[in-house]
Amino acid sequence: MREIIFYFLGAFGVAIAFAPFAVWLLKRLKAGQEILKYVDFHKQKSGTPTMGGIIFILPLVVLTPIFVRVSHPFSLVVILASVGFALLGFLDDFIKIRTKKNQGLRAYQKIIGQGGIAILVALFYTLLNPEGRILIPFFNVFWDMGLFIGPLVFVVMIATTNAVNLTDGIDGLASTVSLVFLVFLAVIMQIAPTSFPEHREFMLMVAIAVGGLLAFLLFNSNKASVFMGDTGSLYLGALLATLSVFSFLGFFILFLGIMFVWSALSVIMQVAYFKVTKGKRVFKMTPFHHHLEKSGWAEARIVALYAAITIIAGVLLVITLV
Repeated sequence: MREIIFYFLGAFGVAIAFAPFAVWLLKRLKAGQEILKYVDFHKQKSGTPTMGGIIFILPLVVLTPIFVRVSHPFSLVVILASVGFALLGFLDDFIKIRTKKNQGLRAYQKIIGQGGIAILVALFYTLLNPEGRILIPFFNVFWDMGLFIGPLVFVVMIATTNAVNLTDGIDGLASTVSLVFLVFLAVIMQIAPTSFPEHREFMLMVAIAVGGLLAFLLFNSNKASVFMGDTGSLYLGALLATLSVFSFLGFFILFLGIMFVWSALSVIMQVAYFKVTKGKRVFKMTPFHHHLEKSGWAEARIVALYAAITIIAGVLLVITLV
C-alpha cells in the first residue's frame, strides 16, 4: 500500500507540475478545439486547447520505465498499446488543428490504425494466454475460451477505445469516469480469484494513471482550460482495455464501464432508429450526455450522474467478489 501511495503522489506531482506548461504551450501553438456546428450549445468552448491528454500520459511514460519493471511482457504491451493509440489520437488532433476543422482522420483511417494495434495486442495475448482464461463477473468462475480469446481481445480494444472517445464530450466526463473505473479495477484486481505474474506492476500502473488523471481534472473540470482530445481519450480506452484483459477481467468492462457502453449504445440506437423510421430520433442528441444537456442538465450534474452510476456498478462487482 505504501508503494501504491508513493506512485500515486509521484504521478500527481509530475502531472500537476507539467500541466500549466502544457496548457501554455498548447495555447501558444494555437492548438484550439474546433466545436462541431451541431453542438451549438458548446460554441463558447471553441478555441479551448486540446491534446491535453499529454498531461496524464506523461507520468505513465516517464515513471513506469524508471520505477516499474516493464521487462515483463504484459506490462510492456500495456504501455506500448496505450501510447500507440495516443499517437493515433495525436495525429487526429493535429489534423483538426492544422485544418481548423473538427474533421481529423477519416473513419476508415482510424479503424485501420486502431485495428492494426488491436490485432497485435490480440495475437500477443493469445500467445501468452493460449488457454484463453477469463473471469466471468458475478458468477466468479473462469471460462477457458481457447483461441476465441484473440477475437475477444480485438473487439474489447476497439469497442473500449471508441466508447471512451464518445464519452469525451463535456468537461471532466471521460476523465472522471475513467478515474473511478481505474480505482475499482485496482480493488477488483486485489480481491478477484485471479493470478497473473504482473499483479504488482499493474497496481502501480493504475496508481500512476489515477494520479495523472486527478491532476488533469483540476484543469479539465467545468469550465475546462484544456481538453484531453483524441490523444487522451484513445489512450485511456486502450489503457482500460489492456489492464482489464491482461488481468483476466475483460468482461468486467461491460459493467464497470457501463457508462462508456451506454455512450456507444445510445449512438447506435439513434442511428438505427433514424434509418428505420426515416428521420425520427430516440434521443434529442447523442451520445447520451448531449441528450441530457439538451434537456437542461448542467455539465457538472451529468458528470456526477455518470460517476455515481460507475461507483454503484463497481460496488456491486466488489460485493460479489468478497
